[in-house]
Amino acid sequence: MKAEILADNIAKAPYQSEWGLCVYIEYGSKGILLDTGAGSVFLTNAEKAGVDLSQVDFGVLSHAHYDHADGMAAFFQTNGRAKFYLSRHCAEDCYGKHWLFSKYIGIKKGTLQQYAERIEYVDDDCQLCPGVHLIAHHTQGLDRIGRKAGMYRRTKGQWTPDSFAHEQSLVLETEKGLVIFNSCCHGGVDNIISEVKYAFPGQKIHAVIGGFHLYTAPQKQILALADKLRQSDVEKIYTGHCTGKRAFRLLQSELGDRVEQLHVGMVIRA
Repeated sequence: MKAEILADNIAKAPYQSEWGLCVYIEYGSKGILLDTGAGSVFLTNAEKAGVDLSQVDFGVLSHAHYDHADGMAAFFQTNGRAKFYLSRHCAEDCYGKHWLFSKYIGIKKGTLQQYAERIEYVDDDCQLCPGVHLIAHHTQGLDRIGRKAGMYRRTKGQWTPDSFAHEQSLVLETEKGLVIFNSCCHGGVDNIISEVKYAFPGQKIHAVIGGFHLYTAPQKQILALADKLRQSDVEKIYTGHCTGKRAFRLLQSELGDRVEQLHVGMVIRA
């Protein structure tokens, strides 16, 4: 497996950064795109990295937020054949909400209808091809995390705390063990690790790659997570995007070189 970061908050020359995430993955003969960032930056960075996105075999949307989905139209215009796999719970209905103030943070309105022929909806866990899996959330009570984070869904005029049913993990089987991609880990990276362990009993988890949504989290919460990660058997943790610089420094101070910072142009092999 080879994974290359095409969009992230941090970029080194000659790449561009943005608030979002996009990862290009080579797995055997397959080219996979995980998310598309918030626009077309991933296209520019792919060209600079020598990645031909027109040859991607299929894409995966990790969850229904704009900073991962709003480059989908640009991808479909670049690649005329690849399907994108979304959770069946994805819809254009995600908001950030605090008291009376709300802000739309979901997939750009109209995208799901406009590109319906390119989108495949996934029910629960599934295998996309040998060694490549999508794992849904099975942990109960994740709406508590949504309420605390001020993340809601608005359906038929009703506000409900986001349970992140639209979020899914991409899991690859590699020679080093399982590699988990979850772009924001809204459901909690510790919960996600537990879900993957349940889905793959007895298999080693080599790495977790993605954002951990800690950029506004208090230090106590970050340190508690670091302790849980220390006790897990995950060998490598690659994190960026919504983890935030402060949280990354705390995690690295607790876990050392087990933790690495994502940035555009970074290549991860397993």
